[in-house]
Amino acid sequence: MLLSGGTSIGLFDSGLGGLTVLRELHRACPGQRYAYLGDNARFPYGTKSADTIVRYSRECAGFLLKQEVGLIVVACNTASSIAIAALEAELSVPVIGTVVPAVREALAATRSGVVGVLGTNATVASGVYEAALREREAGVKVTSQACPLFVPLVEAGMLDGEIVEKVAELYLAPLKAQGVDTVILGCTHYPLLIGPIRRFLGDGVAVVECSKAIARDVQDLLGLPGAPAQGRGATQYFVTDEVGQFNKLAGLFLGGQHVEAVRIESLL
Repeated sequence: MLLSGGTSIGLFDSGLGGLTVLRELHRACPGQRYAYLGDNARFPYGTKSADTIVRYSRECAGFLLKQEVGLIVVACNTASSIAIAALEAELSVPVIGTVVPAVREALAATRSGVVGVLGTNATVASGVYEAALREREAGVKVTSQACPLFVPLVEAGMLDGEIVEKVAELYLAPLKAQGVDTVILGCTHYPLLIGPIRRFLGDGVAVVECSKAIARDVQDLLGLPGAPAQGRGATQYFVTDEVGQFNKLAGLFLGGQHVEAVRIESLL
């Protein structure tokens, strides 16, 4: 089914990372309509306080509701980690975050019960992934690693090369030393670094991308299991700051698709 009334699905992120979620939604739920909000004026969320992240998330969700969305995807791991409970309690439409879908897939994938989590400073500090994993599987061993340089690399369009390989090694070595067999990419920017990440971890380690896990949950919610990966509904793009850089880099996240974003002056 298609959600009725206006734009169907709203997504927000602190910048561009949520476009990896939009890319997967285009594939999983063809024909839907979308509104994407990139809050690049206040990027990154991962270095902000919990109170600030909740406030920003409320404002982003409020803007999307004005676009008449029938479902909101919090396409930002930091916002999902900190603000999802507040949004679920306050909003009149369903809310899907990044944590629960990724945790479910990680537990299905792990063979040894040793799981790694990569995320922003705020996501790792929140402990939300560890709590969610252990709530569902008490015996799971979790190793979390903050990766503060990953997002700036992606936003700068640096997705491969010697510098990226060295940074990946820096962050992934502790997980490898702990013997993880499954790693959650706890930031929607990180799938664009999947090549260096997979090369360092090796074929024996499963990598869980939040974006794909979210798309499957949305697909199920809409009653579209097994939908063909074809067709695309209309998408509106909004940003809170400079438009040119967003348009320049958005093609990386959406596989070359050209987009045009509209700047909004205020979320309030």
